[in-house]
Amino acid sequence: MTKRPSPITKAVIPAAGMGTRFLPATKSQPKEMLPIVDKPSIQYVVEEAVRAGLRDVLVITGRGKRAIEDHFDRNFELEFYLEQDRKDELLREVQATNEIADLYYIRQRDPLGLGHAVSVARDHIAGESFAVMLGDDIMVDDARLLRTMLEVHAAEGGSVLALLEVAPEEISAYGCAEVEPVRDRLVRVRSLVEKPAPDQAPSNLAVVGRYVFSPQIFPALDATEPGVNGELQLTDAIARLLDEQPVHGVVFSHGRYDIGRKIDFLRANIELALDRPDLGPELRAFLVDLVQRRRL
Repeated sequence: MTKRPSPITKAVIPAAGMGTRFLPATKSQPKEMLPIVDKPSIQYVVEEAVRAGLRDVLVITGRGKRAIEDHFDRNFELEFYLEQDRKDELLREVQATNEIADLYYIRQRDPLGLGHAVSVARDHIAGESFAVMLGDDIMVDDARLLRTMLEVHAAEGGSVLALLEVAPEEISAYGCAEVEPVRDRLVRVRSLVEKPAPDQAPSNLAVVGRYVFSPQIFPALDATEPGVNGELQLTDAIARLLDEQPVHGVVFSHGRYDIGRKIDFLRANIELALDRPDLGPELRAFLVDLVQRRRL
């Protein structure tokens, strides 16, 4: 009888990147602290993990990332001010951030790639399966995709990738999965190709920023040779897993913002603000007026 994997409780969020695409804004603050409306982007990722049942969250940080830790820590002076000023709703929001999850931090001392960032989580993971959630990918789906990936891992074992359907001309910006269908929106990954030309891509399924890994990812990372600039690529380690265990993919097409791209960062701010009852009506009226005036 096959032993089912234990329920996953841990998430790893790599957040050690320098954020060069958003310079000069990220010169002295982490890109993960750039706000989407009125919350830093990393808070959306942590909230997604919690909605999926993962309250043990390890953030892989680097130099200059202390603001992330401060954001999820207590701020007694601010809480005292809000309480004295009777700003009860804001006080509740601030306190909820302090208590959102059990957060831990480890530094990636050298910028040696995403695979290396995941590898420094080894001791914290302690032989368990776990999720990896990239901070540049904001999911607005009530954690539906991540929960589905956890369910697939519980049923099938092995590792699970999030696969986004993209236009053929966009696949060269991603790792691409060659797959065979299992059932609706679930596939078995047969091979991975890093950033293929559109006419050489085996599918239009791009590997994006949500992963569920068995602990076997760590020996696979150990056996993977660093690539360009000495960086250890996570995709190369996943390719090694294909010969050792099942690797499935959950296919989706909506709900993701790649906020590492400026246009998606702007789109996320606008669309999420439009969904808010306190901001949506006024912003919608402004946008309609702006479009009309710009057409003149």
